[in-house]
Amino acid sequence: MKTNTNITFYFLALIMSVAAAGARPNIIVLFADDLGYGELSCQGNPEIPTPHIDSIAKNGVRFTAGYVAGPNCSPSRAGLLTGRTPTRFGYEFNPTGPLNEEPGFGLPPEEITIAESLHHAGYTTGLIGKWHQGGTANYHPFRHGFDEFFGFTHEGHYFVPPPYKGVTTMLRRKTLPGGPTNTGYWIGDKNLHFHDLLGNEPDYDANNPIVRGGQPVVETEYLTDALTREAVDFIDRHDDKPFFLYLAYNAVHSPLQGADAYMEKFAHIDDLHRRIFAAMLANMDDSVGAVMEQLRKSGLEENTIVFFLSDNGGPTKELTSSNLPLRGSKGQMYEGAIRVPFMVQWKGRIPDGEVYEKPVSSFDIFATAAANSAGVTAPKQVEGVDLIPYLTGEKEGTPHETLFWRQGGKTALRHGDWKLLRMGGRFEPGKAKWELYDLSKDLSEEDNLAVTEPERLAELIEIWEAHNSEMSEPLFQNR
Repeated sequence: MKTNTNITFYFLALIMSVAAAGARPNIIVLFADDLGYGELSCQGNPEIPTPHIDSIAKNGVRFTAGYVAGPNCSPSRAGLLTGRTPTRFGYEFNPTGPLNEEPGFGLPPEEITIAESLHHAGYTTGLIGKWHQGGTANYHPFRHGFDEFFGFTHEGHYFVPPPYKGVTTMLRRKTLPGGPTNTGYWIGDKNLHFHDLLGNEPDYDANNPIVRGGQPVVETEYLTDALTREAVDFIDRHDDKPFFLYLAYNAVHSPLQGADAYMEKFAHIDDLHRRIFAAMLANMDDSVGAVMEQLRKSGLEENTIVFFLSDNGGPTKELTSSNLPLRGSKGQMYEGAIRVPFMVQWKGRIPDGEVYEKPVSSFDIFATAAANSAGVTAPKQVEGVDLIPYLTGEKEGTPHETLFWRQGGKTALRHGDWKLLRMGGRFEPGKAKWELYDLSKDLSEEDNLAVTEPERLAELIEIWEAHNSEMSEPLFQNR
C-alpha cells in the first residue's frame, strides 16, 4: 500500500510538473510609437480603418485607462522593460540625437528586464525595431536579455533614406523654401514637402544605422514593412519553443513618410499632412495583421499573449495624431500624454471583446508574463500586477490605486479617480501651481479643482511627496 501511495504521488507530481512545464505561452508586445489615444477605429476614429489592431481588442480586452511610465519615448520604454517607475532608478528624461551615444545615457545594466527574466527561463527573446535605451555598447539589447536584434538604437529613423523613393515625405523645416505661408506648409511639385510648425526635422539617421545583431545592414524596404518581415520570420523560426517578441515600431513617429500604395488608399483626405499620417498608421495596422496571421499559421494563436499599446500620447501638431477625448499631448502630464491605446489578447484564457475601465499600467506586462509562464520569476521590485485574474473575474478590486510620474518640474499622480499634476519647468518646478482633477467626472481635465477642493489637494500632495521621496536623482538630462 505504501508503495502504491508513493507511485501515486510520483505520477501526480509528474503530471503537475508536465502541466507546469507546458504553461509557457509565447509573449508578444506590439509597441506603437507616438500613437494618440483617439486614433484607432476601436477607440472611436472613423477616418482611418485599423481592423487588425482592432482584432486584438475584439478577441481580447481593451483597456480604457491604460497608462505608460512616461510622457515620451525613452522613459516609457524603460518602464515597460523593467516593470518599474523609471524615475526610481534615475531614468527620468528622454535622450535624443547625439545624447544617445554619450556614456551613461541608457538603461542601467543592473536593471532586470522582462527579456532577461524570460531568457533565463528558457525563452528565445527578440527585439525588432526601436531600442532607445542607450546607443553605446554597454546598453546594447544583447546586454539586456535579447537573443536577437534587428532595428536601430536612437529615438527615430527615416522609413526610407534620401532620395525618398516610393513615398510622400513631409519634413519639418524652420524656414520654408519660399518663405512663410499662411498655411504653414510648402507643397512641392515632387513628393517632398515641408511644414514650419516645430523647427527643423531632427537628424534621426546620423550615426544611427539599421543593424542586425551588432552589424549595420543596408535596408531597402519601407521600414515598417522590413520590421514586419523580420517579425514574421522570427515567429516562423521559433514556433517550436517559447519566445518573447518585442516588436517596437517607429510608426507613427516622425518623419512623416507615407508609402505610395497607402497614400493612394487615402487620396480622399484633402489635408496632405493628415493623409501621410493615415498612410503610416494603416501600414502599421497591416503589419499587425501579418504578425497575427503568422501566429495562426504556426498554430500559436491560443498559446500566445499579445499586447498592443503605444509608448505615449500623440504629438498632435507634429503628426496630427489625436488624443481625444483627452487633454494634452506627448511630453506633458495631462492624460493625453500618458494614457494610451492599450489591449491584450489571450484566446481561450481571457474574455473576448471586453472593455476594462480600471487603471492598468505597462508595468503589468512584465508581471503578467512572469505569472503565467512556468519557471519565470519577476524580480521583487516589479511594480506591475498579473492582469489575468482581474480580466477573468477571479480577482476584484483595482490593479493600481496609485500611479506616479516625474520628469523634472512636470509631474503627476493618479490616486483612485483623482489626478494631481504640475507642469513646471525642468529646473524650477516649484513655480508651477498644482492642478487637481476628478477623472470620474472630468476625463478631459477641464475643471481644475485645486482651489475648491483644498483638503483633497493636500491629501494628494502628501501622497505625491511620499512617492517622490522614493525616487532617485536623474542619471542624465537632455541639454
